[in-house]
Amino acid sequence: MGRRRPSRVVVLGAGLAGAFAAAAAAAPGRTVTLVERDVLPTEPAARPGVPQGRLLHVYLHRGLLAIEELLPGFRGEMQAAGAVSFDSGDLAWLGEFGWGSTGRRQFPLLSATRPLVEHVVLERVRALPGVVVRDGVRVQRLRRGAGPDEPAWWVDGVAGSDAADGAASDERLTLAADLLVDATGRSSRLPVWLAAAGVRAAEVSEVDAHIGYAARRYAMDGVEVVPPGVVVLQTPRDPAGGIALPVEDGRWLVGAIGAGDLRPPRDAEGFTRFLDGLRHDAVAQLARAGTPEGDVVVHRQTGNRRHHYERVRDWPPGLLVVGDALCAFNPVYGQGVTVAACEALVLRDALRRGLAAGDERRILRRFVRVAALPWAVATSSDLRYSTDTRPSPLQALLGRWTQELDRLTSHGDVLAQSTVARVYHLMASPLLLVRPGLLRAALRARRHGYGPAVPAPEVITRTATLPDHPRVDTP
Repeated sequence: MGRRRPSRVVVLGAGLAGAFAAAAAAAPGRTVTLVERDVLPTEPAARPGVPQGRLLHVYLHRGLLAIEELLPGFRGEMQAAGAVSFDSGDLAWLGEFGWGSTGRRQFPLLSATRPLVEHVVLERVRALPGVVVRDGVRVQRLRRGAGPDEPAWWVDGVAGSDAADGAASDERLTLAADLLVDATGRSSRLPVWLAAAGVRAAEVSEVDAHIGYAARRYAMDGVEVVPPGVVVLQTPRDPAGGIALPVEDGRWLVGAIGAGDLRPPRDAEGFTRFLDGLRHDAVAQLARAGTPEGDVVVHRQTGNRRHHYERVRDWPPGLLVVGDALCAFNPVYGQGVTVAACEALVLRDALRRGLAAGDERRILRRFVRVAALPWAVATSSDLRYSTDTRPSPLQALLGRWTQELDRLTSHGDVLAQSTVARVYHLMASPLLLVRPGLLRAALRARRHGYGPAVPAPEVITRTATLPDHPRVDTP
């Protein structure tokens, strides 16, 4: 049997994972229908289907390269729309053992709000030949095709302005799909739909450190911030952290991170106290210098969850899963968008070759390989905070070694700084973490000392008079 080239592709979910998948599938002679439950805004704006949309987002360098490959010119369009460009080596970064700022060039990054990124990506995807965006559509069920003359899948739903709220709608919608891609994120109903289609359930792996996030937007008029961004990492000893990054329109997003009982609150006063209680006041300085805009927003759905669809032996043809619907990460590590973009490149290459019998499971296995390193990084880190799951011996060893690299970084070891950055941004294999030079550096430091620590950075150099707020330490 020869390879087939699906002429009708349906992608469920118009978040970034779905938009990337639609861009990957777009080709002459093919119709790609992007189906979204929300009514999509015409301008950059948060929406219900992306509950974390108003929080900070970090876009790893590998992810930016993948998006640029899918949508050439993306970086330039983002900068024209107001995204802030900087080098990752200039970030003020407080790790577990001290500051790791390098001042050396590492990787060019972009910082922008999630709604702006989604808007730019979706506008580009809408303009691709053969792409149709259907928003305000609530998918009710999936049906497998009944014979060789039918499509692989039928998608049944309701459409209209009330469909997203589950209200009655006069318009019933049925779409035919030679290839169906689920990109509906953490809330995916695919396990239910597969069970109804007689497909056995997939195993699920989960690591949840019960981490919570909060964020608020600030105007920084009259304030000069020295570093392009500030990060105070949470650690097992200090399970509260913070981050501040510039975004479009001269604003900054300031975020707070905490685990368990130390998750940041949603009230403005409590949010400020939380930042004041961090182990360094770099993020709090920035927040107090700015003018808050809008309410504090929170997000607590942060567990790492992986559906092992690639192990389902009777996996149905014509069905793929991408993004958080396949493998969701704790958002603090900024990996989800990058993994989704890289999965889209795998999908694009597979569709260009054409699909042979059984290719769907092979493609799912390739998606799993794309997610393997981010999954290892996120879960090994979160297991240090989790009381539900104990790390395996290999995960524990990896955790101790990354601590050693962090210690070297905080004492100015350039090789450790550059190596960790390359692996973190998915630009190198994790095997690079055990390169001989790093092993020698660790042994030398243990024998002769680590040397002087990287000094704390200056955060604010010029500002209007700051309000006099007493510092309140969290317990």
